[in-house]
Amino acid sequence: MEKIILTPQGEDPIELYVLEQTRLGGVNYLLTTDEESGDGEAYILKETGRTQDEISYEFVEDDAELTAAGEVFQSLLEDEDISLV
Repeated sequence: MEKIILTPQGEDPIELYVLEQTRLGGVNYLLTTDEESGDGEAYILKETGRTQDEISYEFVEDDAELTAAGEVFQSLLEDEDISLV
């Protein structure tokens, strides 16, 4: 499973594992979890920028955007029970 490390400004780095990715309305989204296996918290991230060396992501906080992306991920992972944080 691919692991990414987010480094929010002024905070400690956060390790997340990528479960799935999709593209909606020209924006890339990742479904991630904080545990490599077992029951972990699920988070949706959206790509906010890209350079040659790095991709920037932020947590999706808008309810409508979270619902739309969550529905797509739920359909992609029909066999998984996903509860988003």
